[in-house]
Amino acid sequence: MLWKEVKRWAKDHGYESCKNQGSYSWSMIADPTISGEAKSVSKLAKAIFNHMTNNKWVEHQNNYEQ
Repeated sequence: MLWKEVKRWAKDHGYESCKNQGSYSWSMIADPTISGEAKSVSKLAKAIFNHMTNNKWVEHQNNYEQ
């Protein structure tokens, strides 16, 4: 996914995302204290997805990477 696509997808799901020097950050619009940081666009999308789904698919994601 491209940065622009992830940013729009995140906003559609209630999250803000920012591109920083060398990393990406995200926060929940309704509660800015919920936030995180990622080193790449794919890891940013994965982090937001995992927060949205309450980490339901983390085990599957780890198995897929192996």
